[in-house]
Amino acid sequence: MKKLAIVGCGKLAHLVVEALLKGLLADYSLVGAQSRTADKTQRLCDKAREGGHECTPCSTMDELLALKPDYIVETASPEAMRALALPALRQGISLVTLSIGALADTDFYQQVERTARDNNARVHLASGAIGGFDVMRTASLMGQCKTSFRTEKSPRPLRRTAVYTDDLEHSTRQVFSGNAKEAIALFPTQVNVSVAAALATVGPDNIDVAITSIPDYVGDDHRIEVENDQVHAIIDVYSKTADIAGWSVVNTLRNITSAIVF
Repeated sequence: MKKLAIVGCGKLAHLVVEALLKGLLADYSLVGAQSRTADKTQRLCDKAREGGHECTPCSTMDELLALKPDYIVETASPEAMRALALPALRQGISLVTLSIGALADTDFYQQVERTARDNNARVHLASGAIGGFDVMRTASLMGQCKTSFRTEKSPRPLRRTAVYTDDLEHSTRQVFSGNAKEAIALFPTQVNVSVAAALATVGPDNIDVAITSIPDYVGDDHRIEVENDQVHAIIDVYSKTADIAGWSVVNTLRNITSAIVF
Protein backbone atom coordinates (compact mmCIF):
# COMPACT_ATOMS: atom_id res chain seq x y z
CA MET A 1 0.00 0.00 0.00
CA LYS A 2 1.39 3.41 -1.04
CA LYS A 3 0.98 6.32 1.36
CA LEU A 4 -0.58 9.34 -0.36
CA ALA A 5 -0.87 12.99 0.69
CA ILE A 6 -2.53 15.97 -0.98
CA VAL A 7 -1.53 19.63 -1.17
CA GLY A 8 -4.42 21.86 -2.19
CA CYS A 9 -7.88 20.90 -0.91
CA GLY A 10 -10.22 22.36 -3.51
CA LYS A 11 -12.56 20.71 -5.99
CA LEU A 12 -9.87 18.75 -7.84
CA ALA A 13 -8.53 17.27 -4.61
CA HIS A 14 -12.06 16.18 -3.69
CA LEU A 15 -12.32 14.37 -7.03
CA VAL A 16 -9.17 12.42 -6.16
CA VAL A 17 -10.61 11.51 -2.76
CA GLU A 18 -13.89 10.44 -4.38
CA ALA A 19 -11.97 8.15 -6.71
CA LEU A 20 -10.12 6.78 -3.70
CA LEU A 21 -13.38 6.04 -1.87
CA LYS A 22 -14.84 4.37 -4.99
CA GLY A 23 -11.96 1.90 -5.00
CA LEU A 24 -10.32 3.29 -8.12
CA LEU A 25 -7.05 3.86 -6.23
CA ALA A 26 -6.92 0.62 -4.27
CA ASP A 27 -3.12 0.72 -3.99
CA TYR A 28 -3.15 3.94 -1.95
CA SER A 29 -3.96 5.08 1.56
CA LEU A 30 -4.50 8.81 2.13
CA VAL A 31 -2.45 9.82 5.18
CA GLY A 32 -2.67 13.62 5.13
CA ALA A 33 -3.64 16.85 3.43
CA GLN A 34 -2.58 20.49 3.60
CA SER A 35 -3.79 23.76 2.14
CA ARG A 36 -3.83 27.47 2.93
CA THR A 37 -7.32 27.18 4.45
CA ALA A 38 -7.75 25.06 7.58
CA ASP A 39 -11.47 24.51 7.00
CA LYS A 40 -10.90 23.14 3.51
CA THR A 41 -8.17 20.84 4.78
CA GLN A 42 -10.41 19.55 7.56
CA ARG A 43 -13.33 18.90 5.19
CA LEU A 44 -11.15 16.91 2.83
CA CYS A 45 -9.74 14.82 5.66
CA ASP A 46 -13.19 14.24 7.14
CA LYS A 47 -14.37 12.98 3.76
CA ALA A 48 -11.41 10.59 3.53
CA ARG A 49 -11.96 9.34 7.08
CA GLU A 50 -15.53 8.39 6.22
CA GLY A 51 -13.97 5.90 3.82
CA GLY A 52 -11.59 4.49 6.42
CA HIS A 53 -8.47 6.55 5.68
CA GLU A 54 -6.52 7.97 8.62
CA CYS A 55 -6.07 11.34 6.96
CA THR A 56 -4.30 13.95 9.10
CA PRO A 57 -5.12 17.64 8.48
CA CYS A 58 -1.81 19.53 8.38
CA SER A 59 -1.37 23.26 8.82
CA THR A 60 2.16 23.40 7.40
CA MET A 61 4.20 21.68 4.73
CA ASP A 62 6.62 20.38 7.36
CA GLU A 63 3.77 18.61 9.16
CA LEU A 64 2.73 16.96 5.91
CA LEU A 65 6.26 15.83 5.05
CA ALA A 66 6.64 14.40 8.56
CA LEU A 67 3.92 11.86 7.66
CA LYS A 68 6.44 10.41 5.17
CA PRO A 69 4.08 9.79 2.25
CA ASP A 70 5.33 7.92 -0.80
CA TYR A 71 3.52 10.35 -3.12
CA ILE A 72 2.15 13.85 -2.79
CA VAL A 73 -0.56 15.07 -5.15
CA GLU A 74 -0.34 18.83 -5.77
CA THR A 75 -3.55 20.49 -6.99
CA ALA A 76 -2.96 23.97 -5.56
CA SER A 77 -0.93 26.45 -7.65
CA PRO A 78 2.50 26.95 -9.24
CA GLU A 79 3.45 28.86 -6.09
CA ALA A 80 2.59 25.84 -3.96
CA MET A 81 4.50 23.57 -6.32
CA ARG A 82 7.56 25.78 -5.95
CA ALA A 83 7.38 25.60 -2.17
CA LEU A 84 6.73 21.85 -2.10
CA ALA A 85 8.89 20.28 -4.77
CA LEU A 86 12.46 20.45 -3.51
CA PRO A 87 11.75 19.72 0.20
CA ALA A 88 9.62 16.71 -0.74
CA LEU A 89 12.04 15.34 -3.31
CA ARG A 90 14.99 15.66 -0.89
CA GLN A 91 13.12 13.21 1.34
CA GLY A 92 12.59 10.79 -1.53
CA ILE A 93 8.90 11.65 -1.85
CA SER A 94 7.58 11.57 -5.41
CA LEU A 95 5.12 14.13 -6.73
CA VAL A 96 2.07 14.17 -8.99
CA THR A 97 1.47 17.76 -10.05
CA LEU A 98 -1.06 19.79 -12.00
CA SER A 99 0.85 23.07 -11.53
CA ILE A 100 3.25 22.40 -14.35
CA GLY A 101 3.60 26.12 -14.97
CA ALA A 102 6.16 26.24 -12.15
CA LEU A 103 8.51 24.27 -14.38
CA ALA A 104 8.58 26.98 -17.05
CA ASP A 105 11.46 28.43 -15.01
CA THR A 106 14.45 26.60 -16.49
CA ASP A 107 16.59 26.93 -13.36
CA PHE A 108 13.82 25.54 -11.17
CA TYR A 109 13.13 22.73 -13.64
CA GLN A 110 16.79 21.70 -13.52
CA GLN A 111 16.84 21.82 -9.72
CA VAL A 112 13.73 19.64 -9.59
CA GLU A 113 15.15 17.17 -12.09
CA ARG A 114 18.51 16.93 -10.29
CA THR A 115 16.96 16.63 -6.82
CA ALA A 116 14.54 13.92 -7.95
CA ARG A 117 17.33 11.94 -9.57
CA ASP A 118 19.66 12.27 -6.57
CA ASN A 119 16.98 11.04 -4.16
CA ASN A 120 15.42 8.26 -6.25
CA ALA A 121 12.14 10.16 -6.57
CA ARG A 122 10.02 11.13 -9.56
CA VAL A 123 7.82 14.02 -10.66
CA HIS A 124 4.75 12.92 -12.59
CA LEU A 125 3.16 15.62 -14.75
CA ALA A 126 -0.58 14.99 -14.89
CA SER A 127 -2.10 15.82 -18.27
CA GLY A 128 -4.72 18.15 -16.78
CA ALA A 129 -7.12 19.42 -19.43
CA ILE A 130 -5.10 18.19 -22.41
CA GLY A 131 -3.75 14.86 -23.63
CA GLY A 132 -1.46 13.33 -26.19
CA PHE A 133 1.78 13.50 -24.20
CA ASP A 134 2.83 10.23 -25.85
CA VAL A 135 2.58 11.50 -29.42
CA MET A 136 4.03 14.90 -28.49
CA ARG A 137 7.07 13.32 -26.85
CA THR A 138 7.48 10.86 -29.70
CA ALA A 139 7.36 13.56 -32.36
CA SER A 140 9.93 15.65 -30.50
CA LEU A 141 12.28 12.66 -30.17
CA MET A 142 12.17 12.06 -33.91
CA GLY A 143 13.91 15.34 -34.63
CA GLN A 144 13.30 19.04 -34.95
CA CYS A 145 9.64 19.97 -34.63
CA LYS A 146 7.47 23.01 -34.10
CA THR A 147 4.59 23.27 -31.67
CA SER A 148 1.67 25.65 -31.29
CA PHE A 149 -0.89 25.93 -28.51
CA ARG A 150 -4.26 27.65 -28.98
CA THR A 151 -6.79 28.22 -26.20
CA GLU A 152 -10.34 29.52 -26.36
CA LYS A 153 -12.05 30.52 -23.11
CA SER A 154 -14.59 32.82 -21.53
CA PRO A 155 -13.49 36.29 -20.36
CA ARG A 156 -14.56 35.35 -16.84
CA PRO A 157 -11.31 33.63 -15.75
CA LEU A 158 -9.38 36.56 -17.26
CA ARG A 159 -11.05 39.21 -15.11
CA ARG A 160 -8.25 39.35 -12.57
CA THR A 161 -5.48 39.50 -15.15
CA ALA A 162 -3.71 42.38 -16.87
CA VAL A 163 -5.30 41.62 -20.26
CA TYR A 164 -8.89 42.08 -19.14
CA THR A 165 -11.01 44.95 -20.43
CA ASP A 166 -14.79 45.36 -20.30
CA ASP A 167 -15.18 44.92 -24.07
CA LEU A 168 -14.22 41.24 -23.72
CA GLU A 169 -17.70 40.62 -22.35
CA HIS A 170 -19.16 41.56 -25.74
CA SER A 171 -16.56 40.81 -28.42
CA THR A 172 -14.20 37.99 -29.38
CA ARG A 173 -10.56 38.96 -29.19
CA GLN A 174 -7.13 37.36 -29.01
CA VAL A 175 -5.77 38.52 -25.67
CA PHE A 176 -2.33 36.89 -25.78
CA SER A 177 0.30 35.84 -28.28
CA GLY A 178 3.76 34.72 -27.23
CA ASN A 179 5.47 31.70 -25.69
CA ALA A 180 4.57 29.53 -22.68
CA LYS A 181 7.01 31.24 -20.31
CA GLU A 182 5.40 34.60 -21.06
CA ALA A 183 1.91 33.10 -20.84
CA ILE A 184 2.36 31.52 -17.40
CA ALA A 185 3.80 34.79 -16.09
CA LEU A 186 0.59 36.60 -17.10
CA PHE A 187 -1.84 33.80 -16.24
CA PRO A 188 -0.34 31.78 -13.35
CA THR A 189 -3.31 29.42 -12.97
CA GLN A 190 -4.86 29.48 -16.46
CA VAL A 191 -2.25 28.04 -18.83
CA ASN A 192 -0.36 25.30 -16.97
CA VAL A 193 -1.34 23.07 -19.89
CA SER A 194 0.60 25.23 -22.33
CA VAL A 195 3.74 24.68 -20.26
CA ALA A 196 2.99 20.95 -20.18
CA ALA A 197 2.77 20.86 -23.98
CA ALA A 198 5.96 22.90 -24.22
CA LEU A 199 7.93 20.61 -21.89
CA ALA A 200 6.74 17.60 -23.89
CA THR A 201 8.02 19.11 -27.15
CA VAL A 202 10.09 22.23 -27.85
CA GLY A 203 10.39 23.94 -24.44
CA PRO A 204 8.59 26.94 -22.87
CA ASP A 205 10.61 29.52 -24.81
CA ASN A 206 9.92 27.99 -28.22
CA ILE A 207 6.24 27.04 -28.28
CA ASP A 208 3.81 29.43 -29.99
CA VAL A 209 0.93 30.21 -27.59
CA ALA A 210 -2.25 32.18 -28.30
CA ILE A 211 -5.30 32.77 -26.09
CA THR A 212 -8.65 33.95 -27.42
CA SER A 213 -11.46 35.29 -25.25
CA ILE A 214 -15.02 34.54 -26.42
CA PRO A 215 -18.08 36.11 -24.71
CA ASP A 216 -20.34 33.61 -22.90
CA TYR A 217 -18.02 30.73 -23.80
CA VAL A 218 -18.46 27.72 -21.50
CA GLY A 219 -15.37 25.73 -20.56
CA ASP A 220 -12.02 25.68 -22.36
CA ASP A 221 -10.81 24.40 -25.69
CA HIS A 222 -7.09 23.61 -26.01
CA ARG A 223 -5.65 22.79 -29.43
CA ILE A 224 -2.05 21.62 -29.71
CA GLU A 225 -0.34 21.15 -33.05
CA VAL A 226 3.02 19.37 -33.33
CA GLU A 227 4.77 18.96 -36.65
CA ASN A 228 8.08 17.58 -37.92
CA ASP A 229 9.08 16.41 -41.39
CA GLN A 230 7.29 13.07 -40.90
CA VAL A 231 4.49 13.66 -38.40
CA HIS A 232 1.69 16.20 -38.13
CA ALA A 233 -0.32 15.70 -34.92
CA ILE A 234 -3.28 17.72 -33.67
CA ILE A 235 -4.63 17.27 -30.15
CA ASP A 236 -7.84 19.21 -29.56
CA VAL A 237 -9.53 18.85 -26.17
CA TYR A 238 -12.68 20.67 -25.11
CA SER A 239 -13.71 20.45 -21.46
CA LYS A 240 -16.88 21.96 -20.04
CA THR A 241 -15.47 22.01 -16.49
CA ALA A 242 -12.10 21.54 -14.81
CA ASP A 243 -13.05 18.03 -13.66
CA ILE A 244 -10.88 16.41 -16.33
CA ALA A 245 -7.80 17.77 -14.52
CA GLY A 246 -8.72 15.97 -11.30
CA TRP A 247 -9.40 12.76 -13.16
CA SER A 248 -6.06 13.06 -14.95
CA VAL A 249 -4.45 12.87 -11.50
CA VAL A 250 -6.44 9.72 -10.77
CA ASN A 251 -5.26 8.20 -14.04
CA THR A 252 -1.63 9.13 -13.29
CA LEU A 253 -1.84 7.51 -9.84
CA ARG A 254 -3.33 4.36 -11.37
CA ASN A 255 -0.53 4.19 -13.95
CA ILE A 256 2.12 4.46 -11.25
CA THR A 257 1.04 1.17 -9.66
CA SER A 258 -0.50 -0.66 -12.64
CA ALA A 259 1.05 -3.69 -14.27
CA ILE A 260 -0.20 -2.45 -17.66
CA VAL A 261 0.24 1.24 -18.29
CA PHE A 262 -1.64 3.38 -20.83
